[in-house]
Amino acid sequence: MPRYVRARTLDEALDRLAAGRWRVIAGGTDVFPALADGQPGREDMLDITGLAALRGIRFDESARAWRLGALATWTDVRTAADLPPWFRALKLAAREVGGVQIQNAGTVAGNLCNASPAADGVPPLLALDARVEIAGPGGVRVEPLAAFITGVRRTTLAPDEMVTAILVPDPGRPGASDFLKLGTRHSLVISIAMVAVVLWRDEAGAIAAAGVSVGSCAPVAVRLGALEARLVGQPPGTDLAALVHESDGDALSPIDDVRASAAYRREAALTLVRRSLARCGEAAA
Repeated sequence: MPRYVRARTLDEALDRLAAGRWRVIAGGTDVFPALADGQPGREDMLDITGLAALRGIRFDESARAWRLGALATWTDVRTAADLPPWFRALKLAAREVGGVQIQNAGTVAGNLCNASPAADGVPPLLALDARVEIAGPGGVRVEPLAAFITGVRRTTLAPDEMVTAILVPDPGRPGASDFLKLGTRHSLVISIAMVAVVLWRDEAGAIAAAGVSVGSCAPVAVRLGALEARLVGQPPGTDLAALVHESDGDALSPIDDVRASAAYRREAALTLVRRSLARCGEAAA
């Protein structure tokens, strides 16, 4: 019979992880449905919802980054009033994660750890250059989100480690972001394709840096590096959507499944990128 333990401190949680094989749970919105579907997963359950230090969203002065604790929920993101405007992509994604009950319980960190190709949180956080803070027996390490997720349901987490926070760097300059998701219906659906765009502006209003990421079109969400390089230096008023080339879709590796064909996914992703770029351009106007 699997065990269930609710850790009271981070040290206790790490001690448990070091002593046996545990499944870390918080909202459980991905874990429990998988068990009901008969997927393998009879591990002991380590509940971390009692770790108050992992709650909330705040600005970390020492790291010059916004810190989303491992227990920060999608509702926390959606309702946070003090986040800068360029968090809009993540806020929009938060509205797309299941229904309100799922948003109230599900955590952003859990969405990353689940490592689904269709995880709504990955494209906006990837475009924002987010980093993942991980605690283990050797201390705390931080790695880019781009390196953290290595494949379908796979991350770099060792069995004796757990995510403690997501860090989103603040570049200290104006920015705008957007998120778009395409599914077979408006909500409560796994996406066919989704994109996130982040544009940072310099003092003259030109694009100083860009992040463009696509999810549900590869085993892991990907950044469109060639397009990002093309966007940098573009002055205000540029038709950004026109800068998207068909060859930008070469970075994707979509599949055929019951929701859409690979060809449709590729075309849909590029269309969403064009729309998001246009919306970010309008926001900066």
